Amino acid sequence: MIGGDAAGMSAASQARRLKGPDELEIVAFERGHFTSYSACGIPYWVGGDVPERDQLIARTPEEHRARAIDLRMRTEVTEIDVAGQRVRARDVDSGAESWTSYDQLVIATGARPIRPDMPGADAPGVHGVQTLDDGQALIDTLARTRGRRAVVIGAGYIGVEMAEALINRGYEVTVVNRGSEPMSTLDPDMGRLVHEAMEGLGITMVNNAEVTKILTGEDGHVRAVATEAAEYPADVVVLGIGVRPETTLAAQAGLPLGAHGGLLTDLSMRVRGHADIWAGGDCVEVLDLVSGQERHIALGTHANKHGQVIGTNVGGGYATFPGVVGTAVSKVCDLEIARTGLREKDARRAGLRFTTVTIESTSRAGYYPGTDLMTVKMLAEHRTGRLLGVQIVGREGAGKRVDIAAVALTARMTVEQMTALDLGYAPPFSPVWDPVLVAARKASKAVEHRR
Repeated sequence: MIGGDAAGMSAASQARRLKGPDELEIVAFERGHFTSYSACGIPYWVGGDVPERDQLIARTPEEHRARAIDLRMRTEVTEIDVAGQRVRARDVDSGAESWTSYDQLVIATGARPIRPDMPGADAPGVHGVQTLDDGQALIDTLARTRGRRAVVIGAGYIGVEMAEALINRGYEVTVVNRGSEPMSTLDPDMGRLVHEAMEGLGITMVNNAEVTKILTGEDGHVRAVATEAAEYPADVVVLGIGVRPETTLAAQAGLPLGAHGGLLTDLSMRVRGHADIWAGGDCVEVLDLVSGQERHIALGTHANKHGQVIGTNVGGGYATFPGVVGTAVSKVCDLEIARTGLREKDARRAGLRFTTVTIESTSRAGYYPGTDLMTVKMLAEHRTGRLLGVQIVGREGAGKRVDIAAVALTARMTVEQMTALDLGYAPPFSPVWDPVLVAARKASKAVEHRR
């Protein structure tokens, strides 16, 4: 196993459940200090919602070793010899190198933060946030930095979540975003709602702005972020531009990569064209069940499922991973943000014709205390009425409603079929017509009107 986080150690653990040490020897390499942790929880640890780092760790190296997994920490695989069925590994601390043979290889190398190719990108005080080591490095910088000005570059999930974390730590936060609105995983009209909420928290949003360089002081530490139009003072900079599959090793070994740079696998998570190599987690591309195209989606939910599938197959069983519909949820303080399926530009890229509707509804019965507004946007295919995507922005109770749409997408339901879904109702939980069903009714009428 190359990689000791979600996909790699899920695969190792599942394989061990199926086969004991006498039947299957398992060796795992991890270049960092931690295993089996929640990278998704790092912004909440940085922001103080999660008090202790160890709360993010699901299973320690010692716990894995107690299950007869030969886990080698601080050991980085530097080469895959496909023909010789072996990997070269280097001890990060000592530099010592050695070769290890394999019968079955699992690649779970994850993703790496996108670090812009510009002056100052590697300066002290500039942080990507992908691993627990990254999170610890950022917290250490925050602890010794006297100034209280932070700039976040990028306004995707990580950028938005880190902006909130820094606000919670008392920083003055500016988010520089090259898109027209934050959260490019949403359509711009829905991203505008996120923009307004962020400004309501005191976050300065700078949209349609491309960072050209990161400026440093005489001590070499970051002092500002520059665009073509302005400079934004910064005592710390967080990169929230996104991630790329970490497939450097795979590319050097000649393994097949997709358009997004991720490894290509079959339904069993076996690397295409290689009977003895498997891959899962943030380093692979997956099938989008709505568009039929390959996508790269870096999410712990997928990584753990990939690991379960790989571990089952390596352990002598049979399992497959059919694909995804692209479901994700996040928040900015009390504003919940969710999406599943296709955005408008995704549908166009896939060659689909579609109708969109947007509705406002409430999270509970209008008369029930604590009810709040939410906005639901829905895409449906012309003629067939097949659901293509849903985006939801609202307060408490909004985000997880996207799961209704995720199930409907997986089942290839039409918006008309969705209107008859038997969802739970009581005034503390929803109106008589749930907001997702209100959107489905409106979408169904719009599809019928276009026929």
